[in-house]
Amino acid sequence: MLIEKLKDYYQLTKFTLSFTVVFSCVIGYLLVPGLEVHLWKVLLLFVCGFCITGTANAVNQIIERESDAKMSRTKNRPLASGRMSVAEAVVFVCIFCSAGLFLIGYYFNWLSALVSLVSFLLYGFLYTPWKKWNSFAVFIGAFPGGFPPLIGWVAGAGVITGHMAIGGWILFAIQFLWQFPHFWAIGWVAYDDYQKAGFKLLPSSKGKDGFSALQAIAYTVMLIPVGFLPYAYGMSGMTSAIIVLLMNVFLLYRAVELYRYRDISHARKLMFGAYIYFVVVQLALLADKV
Repeated sequence: MLIEKLKDYYQLTKFTLSFTVVFSCVIGYLLVPGLEVHLWKVLLLFVCGFCITGTANAVNQIIERESDAKMSRTKNRPLASGRMSVAEAVVFVCIFCSAGLFLIGYYFNWLSALVSLVSFLLYGFLYTPWKKWNSFAVFIGAFPGGFPPLIGWVAGAGVITGHMAIGGWILFAIQFLWQFPHFWAIGWVAYDDYQKAGFKLLPSSKGKDGFSALQAIAYTVMLIPVGFLPYAYGMSGMTSAIIVLLMNVFLLYRAVELYRYRDISHARKLMFGAYIYFVVVQLALLADKV
């Protein structure tokens, strides 16, 4: 019984997605120049981030429970399947989100808690319902999706404006732009399922067509100059700048291949290519930190 309940909370928080998001938050924190790193604070930031991100994902499932029940890949989620009540999920959100916000505010700074709260609200209560209105939801969702490394930077630096904050906004810009080819690839792969639920996520009204693929290319191209900014700002060295450039070329190649073939196979390759890009770029920046 306990194991089954833990599995339900694992699904409710979208553990893998939450882990990825919090990973970028911790990277942003560690990239702050002159930061005195303590392992307990890194672990605490991970816990805080997971509490906030996991509950944002839970809000997403509370609101979308009826839509999730219509889709093959989500119909077995705890709320969609009826294994968990809405009341239980709401209590979970209230307790763990409050705990995460308090802990990050108390042990780091309240500015990082404020940005975390804004991210939580944007994702849970603006992006989530917008998905049924039009594909502009992806642009809205890219803001809370890009905030994690900025939140980590603010947690370490204590500022969100001024010269010291530039590094955090550069990390935000990279993650903000990265999400478009990544998410549109997901939207392409899961297009039929999304149609069942009434979600409108691809930029073209016709869905899987050349215009949607071109949009993925356009945002990937924008990543190329932005990818040089960590080096230009002095956050990381030339080695990571070269690695980021190579990863941008790799991601662009995947996006162009999607445009050429316009099928699920190449959308899936772009999707997994974006995951690889995400991990390699962040680790490269950290390993080559100036």
